[in-house]
Amino acid sequence: MATMVQAIRMALHHGEKNLGVTDIFGEDVGAPLGGAFTATQGLETAWNSPLDERGIISTAIGLGLAGDRCVAEIQFCDYIFNTVDLLKIAGNMLWTSNGQYNMPIVVMTPVGAGIRGSVYHSHSFDSWATRLPGWKVVMPSTPLDAYGLMVSAIKDPNPVLFLKPKALLRVRGEELIPGEPDEKTLKSMIDAPIGDRSKWKARWPDLGEFEIPIGQGKIVREGVDITVVSYGRTLPLCVKAAAELAEQGRSVEVIDLRSMYPYDWAMIRDSVRKTGRVLFVNEDTEVTNFGEHLAYRVTQELFYELQARPRVLAGKNLPGIGLHPNLEEASVPHLEDIKHELELVLAEVP
Repeated sequence: MATMVQAIRMALHHGEKNLGVTDIFGEDVGAPLGGAFTATQGLETAWNSPLDERGIISTAIGLGLAGDRCVAEIQFCDYIFNTVDLLKIAGNMLWTSNGQYNMPIVVMTPVGAGIRGSVYHSHSFDSWATRLPGWKVVMPSTPLDAYGLMVSAIKDPNPVLFLKPKALLRVRGEELIPGEPDEKTLKSMIDAPIGDRSKWKARWPDLGEFEIPIGQGKIVREGVDITVVSYGRTLPLCVKAAAELAEQGRSVEVIDLRSMYPYDWAMIRDSVRKTGRVLFVNEDTEVTNFGEHLAYRVTQELFYELQARPRVLAGKNLPGIGLHPNLEEASVPHLEDIKHELELVLAEVP
């Protein structure tokens, strides 16, 4: 099975070969490194930009206005904040031009904790991203979803933010991408060797057509007692928490949102109507968290169908995440935190 970073790499190759991607660029994105997490290793159109996040986004906007499809990477989302005004311009373009200018660009960036990245390499960006009108925003939790969402992002005429959960980039999937070879063969084909890479070239597998529509969530575990909605790094933890609570006779439905904008409200609505209880989980900071918007909408539209208050479990409202493992562990939700919150919602009496 491919890892998430391998899946992203294969989707980008599919994009440059079949979907008209002309440029894949960012800091250390080209040879020999292929990105800080190797997501662009071996790609023909990948090149290294200067260490200038504003220049990267500006270049992407220019390419988009010229009608080219490009994928730009900000090496860590911690360094995307000084580009917010430019991201706003990109998101405004179609609207302010009265539909004359599309912006077919993808901006991808690693997000979240889980790699002991400390203050400058552990931020989340999902809540900020959803406040950028005109952008679509996705975050996968599996390699298969990463591949399918990247293909859809490349095809989309709108600007798309592709948020990569750092903690899951090396995690192998449980579902094969159509046409994916076995693990050992795939590694020999697309992973660059250690040492001299000057003559190395990737050999890309012939993958079948596969994409996941942006805005389509997925029920990864069905249940009837409570709904938990998550995405990215915390999604596998929610699945594990649901499995452990099942041993106690509690039935937890788990939704992988996959897209934060547009998001699958119909799936959330139908699930909450069925269970009457809901918990939203992510690792971004808890104040003005995206989960708060979802909880607000549930309260507004489904109030009389609820059996308990909607709850949000998110990261602590701190300026950053400390380097020491104990500080990181205490800053973002973990398995026991999720189980505890689920038990609180389940215990609430209407």
